[in-house]
Amino acid sequence: MANQKSTMFSRREFAGAAAASAFSFTIVPRHVLGGAGQTAPSEQVRIGGIGAGGQGGGDINAMAANGARVVALCDVDFARAAGNFKRHSKATVYKDFRKLLDKEEKNIDAVVVGTPDHIHAPASLDSIRRGKHVYCEKPLTHTIFEARQLTLAAEKHKVATQMGNQGHATEGARLTNEWIQAGVIGDVAEVHVWTDRPGKYWKQGLPRPSDTPAIPSTLDWDLWLGPAPERPYHSAYVPRFWRGWWDFGTGAMGDMGCHIVDHPVWALKLGYPTAVEAVITADGSVIDKKPNRETYPIAGVIYYEFPARGNMPPVKMTWYEGGLMPPTPAEIPVGQQLPKNGVLYVGSKGKMFHGSHGGMPQLLPGELIDEAKTVKKTMARSPGHHSEWLLACKGQGTAVSNFGYSGPMTETVLLGVLAQRAPGQRLEWDGKNMKVLNAPELNQHVHKEYRKGWVL
Repeated sequence: MANQKSTMFSRREFAGAAAASAFSFTIVPRHVLGGAGQTAPSEQVRIGGIGAGGQGGGDINAMAANGARVVALCDVDFARAAGNFKRHSKATVYKDFRKLLDKEEKNIDAVVVGTPDHIHAPASLDSIRRGKHVYCEKPLTHTIFEARQLTLAAEKHKVATQMGNQGHATEGARLTNEWIQAGVIGDVAEVHVWTDRPGKYWKQGLPRPSDTPAIPSTLDWDLWLGPAPERPYHSAYVPRFWRGWWDFGTGAMGDMGCHIVDHPVWALKLGYPTAVEAVITADGSVIDKKPNRETYPIAGVIYYEFPARGNMPPVKMTWYEGGLMPPTPAEIPVGQQLPKNGVLYVGSKGKMFHGSHGGMPQLLPGELIDEAKTVKKTMARSPGHHSEWLLACKGQGTAVSNFGYSGPMTETVLLGVLAQRAPGQRLEWDGKNMKVLNAPELNQHVHKEYRKGWVL
């Protein structure tokens, strides 16, 4: 692993980045950006899309709908990306993102990365080093070390960045911040966060497939693997189910944590945790009497501990996945349930919960809404998640989930993923130096070894 002494990022810096991001965006009237309903060509952000099918394709289309010009597209499977290739027919197409960056470097201003998790860091960091603005889907990276490198590189190269946690731009997210910071539910020392993933979306607790089907003719399997260890192709991974595999995804925590954990990290200015512990289902976690290092657990719970911040008390945050959830608060009206993905804040005066992706906050008891209605709106409102980044690319404001915020937040999420390698152990964490203090054998998993031919 690279020397980490130069990659320290203090708790104060993390909290400062979160606080600054909350107020850094300025809404610019549309008439300033272009003509009647359109953006002038000279003001268009020219983008290259890395990962043109699936979620990446959706992000590319959203950028185009907000005035960006799609210059080049890259996907390792031309069949999966065919729809977007047709939709953006003037774009030059590639299978290898490195070739796109080499050949289109002078023709693009920015890059949209929407690949499986294990490609996020190599594609994003290569782009940043070339001075390109970067929008990268969540989770920002596959490892904690990669997230730190993107945070530092974005600051060094002064490019506009944004992670794809779309709920960071919502009205609900801002009300959650404002109500908590105004003390509507009092001091918050306990938080519960949960998701119904993987569940019906993909399966975990599985062994590696033993059969070796033929590689589809439209897929470059070697490029899809990228820096991951070599293994035979199988439809159990691509195109849809890679999230549950250690080598490619980050499980339910990585998939949904950046949408859900985001909000307490932001509203409570949590910074780095000091301890974490995971408990996981026994079924599927051991195969042939060895820990299953192929897929993540079927379900689990992760306990985080965060220290006091100024006049804010220490916080214990509990993550549930695989359909596990916290108990329903007694104050919830009969017939009402917590959402299938969401956050519950437990304060000294009351409770508050909301759904994933920045859902509108609900107060318990309901009478607290009278106080909440008196809270002033102190945070800038977003013109839209994708618009934030495009405006930032033009030098107009800073996207709120820029890598200065989303990088450290991703580190917190991925620490929970790391803890699943040592279930039942309370791990003491030095966030600044990215080290497990009481189980140093786990520090090898803060990063990973790249396959030959791939570098960060």
